[in-house]
Amino acid sequence: MQDPTADLVPVAFDALAGWAEADTATTFAAFRRAAPHHVATPPKTRALGIDGHALARAHATALALPERLDAAAARRFFETHFTAHRVRPREGAPFLTGYFEPELEGTRRSGDPRFRVPLLARPDDLVDVDAATRPPGWDPAYAFARRTEDGLEPYADRAAIETGALAGRGLELVFVADPVEAFFVHVQGSARIRLAEGGTMRLAYAAKAGHPYTSIGRLAIERGLIAAEAMTLDVLRTWLKAHPAEARDLMRANRSYVFFVEQADLDPGLGAVAAAGVPRTPGGSLAVDRTLHTFGTPIFLDADLPLGADGATVPFRRLMLAEDTGSAIVGPARGDVFLGCGIEAGRRAGRIRHAARDFVVLAPDGEGAR
Repeated sequence: MQDPTADLVPVAFDALAGWAEADTATTFAAFRRAAPHHVATPPKTRALGIDGHALARAHATALALPERLDAAAARRFFETHFTAHRVRPREGAPFLTGYFEPELEGTRRSGDPRFRVPLLARPDDLVDVDAATRPPGWDPAYAFARRTEDGLEPYADRAAIETGALAGRGLELVFVADPVEAFFVHVQGSARIRLAEGGTMRLAYAAKAGHPYTSIGRLAIERGLIAAEAMTLDVLRTWLKAHPAEARDLMRANRSYVFFVEQADLDPGLGAVAAAGVPRTPGGSLAVDRTLHTFGTPIFLDADLPLGADGATVPFRRLMLAEDTGSAIVGPARGDVFLGCGIEAGRRAGRIRHAARDFVVLAPDGEGAR
């Protein structure tokens, strides 16, 4: 299988700039940590053709090795069991952004005047749709719908839900204080909530209402609210909080609305369980276009990103794992780098909107793409 949006060109590992210095030991540890899940449930082979069953065999091989390898042994593992293929998009160039897991305060209890903005669980009348079940004439982007006695219909959008379309159904998982911060939890797809009653709650993406995602950062630029050259996540957040009425309307222009599920017993050093079914590794998990990339695929990136002191641009040459996805992550060489949890991770993630020099997928067992 070959995706028409890109060519995969074999390349020798020693021809990849930065490969010899990349921290493959950390990547191997994350690859092995994900192995029990992928061995039990081999990833579905996607359009770029990286074979999910072959990936599962590579994960099984990793399970036979120690949990941690030194740099040389980890690099040898990937060079022995994979072949490198440079992704060459038919249109555009490799492009990277960053994302993170917000951390904010909240409560499970309703009625607390400090915390009025709910984050909701998936409703029981929200169903997945695909090409076989999607009603004729619907936008192919719709992956969810509302089930009714008369058939499927579009679900309520952000504005409708925020004005009470789902009120009274007991879907509130937690309440937070700030509608802007709640919006960014939706965008990022997970959160850690420091509960007023004690403890920490971990939330992960469960589903969405189905409407297409719209970037409000792009809208803010188009409407002349923020200059393109000034746009970062921090700048956007500051503007939204300074203009609450306009912010509400701008956020509702993104009709997509996300529902969450609580996850317990997670390693505090890792992110919530992602679309691939495994916890995200800060600096190691990459969100990709799930229609093109097979989850679990190692992907080597070569770019200059603003991850140095005070946002200085530094070389970013890293082997990552395709473990997540997102509505805005579209295309064969489009990646979203997971940078961890909290305010500083958010600042770092919000600065990244950069082209990459190289976007290289590793195909297992030397088979290449099928």
